[in-house]
Formats: sequence, C-alpha cells, structure tokens
Amino acid sequence: MMAFNRREAVQMMGLAALAAGAGNAFAAASARTVEVFGHRGASALRPEHTLASYAKAIADGADYIEPDLCATKDGVLVARHENNIVQTTDIVKRPEFADRKTAKMVDGQQQEGWFVEDFTLAELKTLRAIERLPQLRPQNAKMDGQFDVPTWQEIVDFTAAESAARGRMVGLVPELKHSTYFASIGLPLEDRFLASLAAHDYTRRCPLEIQSFEIANLKYLRSKLGRPGNVRLMQLVEPAASKPADIVVARNGPSYADMVTPAGLAEVARYADVIAPPTRAIIPLDADGKLGAPTSLVTDAHKAGLLVHIWTFRPENYFLAADFREGSDPAFRNEPGSIREIQSYVRAGIDGFFSDDPGIGRRALAAM
Repeated sequence: MMAFNRREAVQMMGLAALAAGAGNAFAAASARTVEVFGHRGASALRPEHTLASYAKAIADGADYIEPDLCATKDGVLVARHENNIVQTTDIVKRPEFADRKTAKMVDGQQQEGWFVEDFTLAELKTLRAIERLPQLRPQNAKMDGQFDVPTWQEIVDFTAAESAARGRMVGLVPELKHSTYFASIGLPLEDRFLASLAAHDYTRRCPLEIQSFEIANLKYLRSKLGRPGNVRLMQLVEPAASKPADIVVARNGPSYADMVTPAGLAEVARYADVIAPPTRAIIPLDADGKLGAPTSLVTDAHKAGLLVHIWTFRPENYFLAADFREGSDPAFRNEPGSIREIQSYVRAGIDGFFSDDPGIGRRALAAM
C-alpha cells in the first residue's frame, strides 16, 4: 500500500483517536506500494459477485474485494454489478418469475430484463448465479447454479472471518450502483449503507474504500463519515463517456472529461481521496491497438493530492493491448501477457488497480 501523502497524514493526525480505535488498518499494509483490488472478487476464475469469487480473490492475495451494491424490493443491499440480473443469474429459466420481466430506463439507458428492486431478498435467494462471459470463461460457466446472490452483510461477515483465519486485514471496496436511480424509486442506498457500516465491528476498522461513478452520493457520505483513518472515497470516472447520472438529472455540473483536468481533479480532492479512471485513460492505445504514450493524468492527480486506482485488468487475450496478446484465440488465458501489461501501468505511477484475477496482479508486482 502507498504511504499517506501529506494531506492524508494531516487528516489522520487530526483523527488520531479514531485511527487508533480502528487499529490503523491502512498502516498494516504500509509495505505495499501498489494495491490489488479483486474486481467482483476473482471474476476471471469464479462467477462474479459470489462468495466463491471473493474467497478466491482473498486466497490469491487481493488487498481488497469489490462488492457492487444494489437494493432489493425490501431494501436489502446485495451484490450485483447492475440491477438488471438477466446476465448474472438463472432468472431466464425461472418460469415463476416470468411476469417480472420488464423494461426500464436506468441511468439514461433503456434496458429490458429482470431487476433486483422487483424482488424481495427471499425471492432473490432462490436464484443462482451464472457466468456473465461464458464464451470467454467457459470454466466459470461450468459452475453455473452452484452459488447464490450474497448480501452485503454476508460479504462483510465472510471477509471478517477470512481476515481472522488468515491473520491479515482484507479491505472492502464497495460501489454504490445507480444511486440517483434507486433514490428515484424510493430505495435510496446511502443511509442503508451507512447504517451497515456502523452496525459491524469489521467495517469500523478494516480498510474501506467506497466508490461511485456519481458525485452527490460521495459528497453525502463524506459529510456523514468525516475522515476516519480506515476510510477512503473513490471517484470513478469514464472520460470517454459523458456525465455522471446525478449530474445529468441535475442538469448542472462537470462531465467526466472535466473531472480529469487539473482543475477538475482539484475539485474532486475536496471530497474524495482517490480518482479511478479506466486503464486506457492512463496509457491509451494507438491505431494498432498497442500501448501508446502515457497521459498526464497520474501526475495531475498526484499533484491534486489524489491516489490513482485504475480499472480493469483481465487475463484473456480479448482484453489485452495488442503488444501482449498471444495467438488468435480471444478466450486464451494469457497470464504472461497480462503480467507485462499490468507492469507497464505500474511503471506509469498508479497506486492500485482492479483485476479480474488478483493472483496475476500479485505476481506482476512481485516480479517488479
């Protein structure tokens, strides 16, 4: 983990008692300079957002595991990458829920399928997880039907148990999904999430990095949480896209492109600790699909006092820059190529990265 910059150190000294009470969770990992985030667990090796996926990520050395959080009809936070569950559960094969299929507008995108918020937790628990990318990850597809949809509290309990068993603190990097949308249907996420943090001993002391593509929810969380020593806020950005969903609704505010300018980064640093762009915003691809020259984003973010955590490294040929591919099979699991690609970005100065295979990420760092 990276040492605290001056701004973070001042914040920590001002909250010394709280940091001491939290066991100074971040300091336990201070020997690491780059952090590895298990993207939806170890989703290259297990169906995403299952306890099996999180277990594999922890076993393979992830510093943090990532649950994306949505709300059920009865207000329970569960782990799904988006609220439409058609690609990640067996809902299509469940005739008892056929009448729940519908079309909705979510964050400006028209979608058709089945949605978390139309199911109670008890109903959702009858479904089974399936692999999102069966063509690229057939080994994961063989596990379809083995795992259920975990709740946020189950994930916290599981992580606490794993931390105790392994003798190391495992961080959590939850993302609040579709905050503006969920608020619009009467299921706001933020206070439910804050209550869950207060209710569990582990979330009061473990490394906790809370992320969102929206802005207003992060500002709200900062106003409620303050700056405890074990908590960071991560502003996700997609410079190639337009604006955060809450900004679109408000019709006033920055675009993602605005947010990664020096002035925009300085504004982000007022409420967040981390900027999280996609990999290609750090080193873009050239016309041949190979890595080009790094942008100034890492340097600019560091000048603003922000850490840079990027997303997402995946080991299959399909996702790699052309420099690192091997053969023509897009589904080929190319570990050496993935390691070299990760190392290229680490050399560009990033402070952490999300990986679908955190074990590969750990090996990439060890080799450096």
